[in-house]
Amino acid sequence: MSKNDKLVIATRKSALALWQAEHIKARLEALHPGLQVELLPMSTRGDVILDTPLAKIGGKGLFVKELEVAMIERRADLAVHSMKDLPVEFPPGLELFTICEREEPSDAFVSNQYDNLQQMPEGAVVGTCSLRRRCQIAARFPHLRIKDLRGNVQTRLRKLDEGEFDAIILATSGLVRLELGERIRMRLPAEESLPANGQGALGIECRSDDDRVKAYLKPLEHEITRICVLAERAMNRRLEGGCQVPIGAFAELHGDEIYLRGLVGRPDGSEIVRGEIRGDKTDAEDLGTALADDLLSRGAGVILRDVYESNEA
Repeated sequence: MSKNDKLVIATRKSALALWQAEHIKARLEALHPGLQVELLPMSTRGDVILDTPLAKIGGKGLFVKELEVAMIERRADLAVHSMKDLPVEFPPGLELFTICEREEPSDAFVSNQYDNLQQMPEGAVVGTCSLRRRCQIAARFPHLRIKDLRGNVQTRLRKLDEGEFDAIILATSGLVRLELGERIRMRLPAEESLPANGQGALGIECRSDDDRVKAYLKPLEHEITRICVLAERAMNRRLEGGCQVPIGAFAELHGDEIYLRGLVGRPDGSEIVRGEIRGDKTDAEDLGTALADDLLSRGAGVILRDVYESNEA
């Protein structure tokens, strides 16, 4: 590595995406004296189309495509993503090389009037853009109204403060990273709101053949987070899950044992198939696949088929 080497990080322009990119920039420069890291802020299609639910315009991949093109065209060397926003497959020539240590993976209940979902009266409005969150809330609190909520974290909080919603559900990790943790009224336990696969973790994507970049990134790898996230993503991959279907997956490591929980549900919460599995950490991806097969055998396959057919109609 040369003394005055440079890396370019492709990033979305939202405050949270910029925080994530700045965080990785600071860590890289601290680890590698003499390294210069620059940001290449970009608008993705997912950032531009804000008036339509993600499930109807192509899902999470909308937030990464432009960043990936920048890497393929060598205008950027790497991209920092929220793992929960990353599709299962990557374009030829790119790979998920680094998974960083996970921030708290829970969902956060945010409200100016209520301390938790249990307090909310009939007809109160909860905002979320996530079918996974919508499904679990609807199943437990059918008396609440759930409305779509798009936009970056600040936009969503502003809509809450302007009275458009009585409460909103956001990722705890995003609020903590933006130093907005005081807005959280309750961190929802996994038993009440199972997180999305990869929630709270940052992943770094780069070119598969770029050994220079990989050498810089290697110290950022967090083995425990990787094991857990790979188990979650393996479950999602077998289910062929995307934004169109409520799917939750959350793995924890206890010593050498993985404890993985998963669910597949109907968007209206009328049916949820849940499962869990335990096994050795060296079998992380196999355990994720096995849990998916278990869910499919107990009704998740019918839910997935029905939801995809209704979206195509």
